[in-house]
Amino acid sequence: MRAIEISQPGGPEVLRICERAIPVLRAGEVLIKVHAAGINRPDVFQRKGAYPAPAGASDLPGLEVAGEVVAGELSGSGFALGDMVCALVAGGGYAEYCAAPLAQCLPVPHGFTAVQAAALPETFFTVWSNVFDRAGLTGSETLLVQGGTSGIGVAAIQMATALGHKVIATAGSDEKCRACEELGAIRGINYKTENFEEVVHSLTGGRGVDVVLDMVAGDYVNRELTCMADDGRLVVIALLGGAKAQLDMGAILRRRLTVTGSTLRARSVEFKQVIAQKLHQKIWPLLESGKIKPVIYKTFSFEQASEAHVLMESSEHIGKIVLDFCV
Repeated sequence: MRAIEISQPGGPEVLRICERAIPVLRAGEVLIKVHAAGINRPDVFQRKGAYPAPAGASDLPGLEVAGEVVAGELSGSGFALGDMVCALVAGGGYAEYCAAPLAQCLPVPHGFTAVQAAALPETFFTVWSNVFDRAGLTGSETLLVQGGTSGIGVAAIQMATALGHKVIATAGSDEKCRACEELGAIRGINYKTENFEEVVHSLTGGRGVDVVLDMVAGDYVNRELTCMADDGRLVVIALLGGAKAQLDMGAILRRRLTVTGSTLRARSVEFKQVIAQKLHQKIWPLLESGKIKPVIYKTFSFEQASEAHVLMESSEHIGKIVLDFCV
């Protein structure tokens, strides 16, 4: 099969088309003939040598795919050979065939193309795990999303809004802020021209938000603590602003704040299976009804993976970037 490998750590140019053996399936896995694969920020980190694949996972980049199930033990799963699925994987998505744990596969939503379905797993699994499971967003609580037009941000805004929550989002331009609002956010905050703490306090009558989804960390952390409601939860999922932060521990104690974080890639299949089940129950009906929609900024062919990474690193995109293997 053809695949895209990282020839050495470096820039987008180190992505190289190669020939690899079709994956040999392990117990509980299915083989997917890939029609489309999502591009994600962790792929960039892996390409640079900063985010190696977990032990036992493919060294090829790619964390989400959509395509046809062509092999594997499917009895009792509800799937059959030939079914179209999308799947979260720990690596190997940039290839014509990809092995995926059956427990991490979901049906392609009715009416969706493979490109649309490939835009779902990594972001939707991540948002559900962190916003709803780890941070426990519930009831009428409010959510602040840092980076509202990233793939994660677009998913978080739509999922939380569709489930009845008010969402505030930050973005790096007025155009992106308007895009956040079109997706359902009550306000997009331009972090380059506005103080997000002040805007959040104004929008919430000084109360603050209940949950913050943060991809920045660094010096954002203390600023986020100031715009959280009592008993608020801050969940960090990336470190684009740096890995170190000084915390106001007095505020955390007095106001019963929680600072947590997680990564998903190395978690067990059993852990991800639970998320898949919740997504299928709670979110897939919203996708099929049109209340939540995949936002595809641009697609690239298999041969254009380097160009897709250039776009990802530019942060110009609103929504997802996808490799379409069928063009």
